[in-house]
Amino acid sequence: MMVVSLGLAILVWALLSSLPGVSSIIVSPLRFAKAFYKELVNGDLAINIWVSLVRIFLGFFLGLIAAIPVAFLLGWYKTFRTIVEPWIQFLRTIPPIALIPLVIVAFGVGTMAKVVVIFFAVFLVMVISIYQGVRNVDLTLIKAAKVLGAKDKDVFFDVVIPASFPYILVGVRLGLAAALTTLVAAELTGASKGLGNMIQEAALYFNMDVVILGIVTIGVIGFIFDKLVLWVEKKLTGWQEVRKV
Repeated sequence: MMVVSLGLAILVWALLSSLPGVSSIIVSPLRFAKAFYKELVNGDLAINIWVSLVRIFLGFFLGLIAAIPVAFLLGWYKTFRTIVEPWIQFLRTIPPIALIPLVIVAFGVGTMAKVVVIFFAVFLVMVISIYQGVRNVDLTLIKAAKVLGAKDKDVFFDVVIPASFPYILVGVRLGLAAALTTLVAAELTGASKGLGNMIQEAALYFNMDVVILGIVTIGVIGFIFDKLVLWVEKKLTGWQEVRKV
């Protein structure tokens, strides 16, 4: 079915690119293939992918490391939640692109600036999803553990964390998606390499084949990441009862 889906997408793409007035923006699959071959052969595509992946992974892992403890504290301690949650809700309504002027002033235009923008997006998305998982832990499990003599520490480590694990993986999926969707904005902070920079430079010269190549490449990377996380989820949370259709 994947082949059929891909074939249909290419067919719709080819039809769209043949329409007058549209062909100058949405280039044909053939022009896309030529751009892909050219960028692959001269090595630019590989360099841009590598540079962007480094930024994505740095921002993502820093966001993950910061989000997990904050999310569990939010879900477990009412006082912490009362103080911190309003700020989390406030900050998550701010688009990362709005922070770019501040980030450039504070961190310059190097790699750290891009990582900070990606971190901001990843951290907030993951905090919310993991926190919701902690809040949704079945109270029956907690009460049963306490009846059996478990202390708060035991309940937290033996009940809350395992029960929240599927939500952590959901947070990882959302965080990776946030990192990719923020990449272009992050590379507005003065990048000379990277997929976002490649798209922006190509757009300036109306090289729409390269623009679409950059967009498709980001989409393919996101698709691969998502499939990897789903594979990990299937391996580690096989105990979950999920509806199969």
